[in-house]
Amino acid sequence: MWAISQETNWDELKCIISNGDGVDCRDALIQIKDAVIGSNKQKGALLSHELVPVILNTCIDQDQSPDRKMDALVILGSLAKGSEEQVEMLVKQYNVVPYLLKEIVSKNNSKKCVEICLSTLRSIFEHPCAPKENFLADTDVLKQFLRLASANSSLKTQICITSILVSACQTNEDQLRLLQAGTLHILSRMICYDNEDIQIPALRCLSCMCYSNRSVADNICVISFQGRSLPDILNSLMSRLFCPEIQLSAARCLTYVYRSGTLPSTDNRISQKALPTLARLCAESFDHSIRASASETLAYLIEIDSDLQRTAAITNHLLKSLSDLLQSQDPSVKQAALCCFASLGANDEAIRKRLMDTFGLINAILNGLKDDNSQVKLAAIRCLHSLSRSVQQLRTTFQDYTIWEPLMDIFATETSLEYLVAVTSTICNLLLEFSPSKEPIINAGIIDRLCQYTMHEDPSLRLNSIWALMNMSFQSELYVKTDIINTLGTKRILELLNDPDTRIVMKSLGLLRNLLSKTHHVEVIMGTHSSQVLEALNKLLESKHSAEVKEQVFCIIGNIAAEAENGDYIIMDKKIMGHLAGFWFYLDRKLQAGALFAIYNLVHRKDLWSMEKYSRLSELNIIKHIYALNKKTIREEPQCQDYISRTLKQIVIQCKHFYPEILQ
Repeated sequence: MWAISQETNWDELKCIISNGDGVDCRDALIQIKDAVIGSNKQKGALLSHELVPVILNTCIDQDQSPDRKMDALVILGSLAKGSEEQVEMLVKQYNVVPYLLKEIVSKNNSKKCVEICLSTLRSIFEHPCAPKENFLADTDVLKQFLRLASANSSLKTQICITSILVSACQTNEDQLRLLQAGTLHILSRMICYDNEDIQIPALRCLSCMCYSNRSVADNICVISFQGRSLPDILNSLMSRLFCPEIQLSAARCLTYVYRSGTLPSTDNRISQKALPTLARLCAESFDHSIRASASETLAYLIEIDSDLQRTAAITNHLLKSLSDLLQSQDPSVKQAALCCFASLGANDEAIRKRLMDTFGLINAILNGLKDDNSQVKLAAIRCLHSLSRSVQQLRTTFQDYTIWEPLMDIFATETSLEYLVAVTSTICNLLLEFSPSKEPIINAGIIDRLCQYTMHEDPSLRLNSIWALMNMSFQSELYVKTDIINTLGTKRILELLNDPDTRIVMKSLGLLRNLLSKTHHVEVIMGTHSSQVLEALNKLLESKHSAEVKEQVFCIIGNIAAEAENGDYIIMDKKIMGHLAGFWFYLDRKLQAGALFAIYNLVHRKDLWSMEKYSRLSELNIIKHIYALNKKTIREEPQCQDYISRTLKQIVIQCKHFYPEILQ
C-alpha cells in the first residue's frame, strides 16, 4: 500500500492504473478514491498529475471489471464536488460531460452506474462552467432523462434528474422543450411523494418551467394528479404541516403562474394563501435563507398589483420582519428585504408613509447605495425609486438626507446598464418641478450625461433619459432650457420623434412641448428648423400612432401658434391646417380637444391676425364646424369636458369681429 500524501506516488498510481493489472489496479483506484473524497487538495494533486484521462480510459475500457469502472466513476464524482477551478478543468479540459451523457443513455450499464453518472452530472451542473446552453435541445438525452425519472427509478435517480433539469432550464425555449416532452406530468407525481428530498427539487423544476412563460403556466392550471388540479396541490403544499422549503417552493410556483398571467391576483390561492405564506416565512423564526427567498418571491408577487401590496403591508407583521432583515450582514438577505420594500411602496402613498416610519429603512437605503455588493446597491436604488414617487417624501426625507448626492455618484461612475436604467428612473422623479433636489442635480451637470444617453442603444435608458429631460424642462428657468437645446440639439430631438418605441416618442413630444412654451425658445427652434419640425409633426399626425401621441402633437402646434413671433408657421402650413380642419371628424375626444387647443391659440393672437388669415379658417370650414360642434355640445353633451367648452366659447368670441353670422 502507498502513502498517497507522497507526491511521487501519484505517478506510480497512474502507471499501475494505465497498465490495468488486476488487483493492483483496483487497489490503486480505491486508494485514489479514499484520498480525494472530501479533500480539494488531493483532488488538485490528482488533476495536476493528469490522472483524469487514465481514469476516463478505465471507465471506457470494455475489458475492465465492473468494480474497477465503478471505482473510476466514483472518483469522477468526487472531482465534480471540488472547487470551481477543478470542476472547470473537468468540463473544459477533459470534456467529461459528453462521456457522462453517453453512459447515462447507454442500455448496457447497470442502474448503479447510471445513478453515479447522474450524480456526477448533477454536481457539475451546480457550477457556472457547466454546458447548460442548448443542453435540452438534444431530444434523445431529454427523453432518456424523463424515462429515468419514472416511478420505477430510485429516488436518488429522480432527485438527480430534476436537479439537473433545474440547472439546464435557462431559456424560454428550454421551458417549452420540457413542456412538450411531458415533464409536467412527471413533476406532478413527484411533488405528491411523501418525501421532501424529491418534492423540493421537483417544485424548483416546476417554478423554473413556468417563470415568465404563459404557455407553461396555462398547462399547469389544466393538469391534475389523482383527481386534484396541480394548482390545488400546490395550494395544499403551503400548509404548515410541510417543511418551510416546501411551503416556499409551492408559493413560488403559484407566484410565477400568477405573474405569467394565467391566474388573477384575486384568486384565493394567490391572495389568501401564497401571499400570507410568503409573509409568514419572512418572520424571524425561520432561517435567513428561507426569509430571504420568501422576501424576494413576495416582492415579485406584489410588484404590479396595488391590492396585493396593501394586503401584504398589513399581513403578519411583515414590515417588522423586513426591518429585521435589513440588519443582516448577509448581502443576499439585505437585497431581498430592500426588493420587498420597493414592491410594497410602488403605488400606494399611505404605504410609503408607513415604510418611511419603519425603523432603519432610510439608513439601510443610504448604506445600500454605497454597498460593495452590486445586487444590494441595485436593490437600494429600486427601493429609492419607489419612495421617490411620493410628493411628500421628495419634499421632506429626500431633502433632509440629500439623497441625490449618492445617486449622482453612482450615475457618474457606474457603466452597468442595469444600474443606469435604475438610477435614471429615480432621477426622473427627483427632477420634477416641485422637487427640492431638482436644482442641485442640474447644477451637478446632469444635462450632458442625459443628452448623451438619449443616443444609447437600450430603449429603457433612452426612455428614462428623455423623460428626465422632459421633467427638468417643465416650467424651468431660461438657462436650463437653453442648456438642453444647445446640448441635445434640435436635430436629435426630431430624431427621437421617429424612435420605434412609442413611449420614447411620447416623452420626446413632452420635452418639445415644454421647450416650446416661451416665445424665445419657440424662435430658437423654429427660426432655423421650422420646416423640419412641422414635417416631423405632420408625419406623426399621419402615422398609426395612438390618440395620446397625436394629442401631444396638437398641443405642440398650439404652443407654436400661441408663442411664435412669426404667426405664419402654422396658418401657412397646408398639411397642418388640414389636420386641424379634420377635428370635426375625430371620434376620439383627446384628438378633438388637442385640435381645438391649437385652433384656440391661432384665433387668440389678435396682434397677428387679419381678415386674410381668418379667411383660411373659413375656407377649411373650421369656423363652420366650430359653430356646429358648439351647438351639438350644448344640446347633446351637457357634461362635456370643461376645457373644450371654454375653448369653443373663446373661439366664438374672438371670431365675431370677422364673422358675426356665427353667432346667429
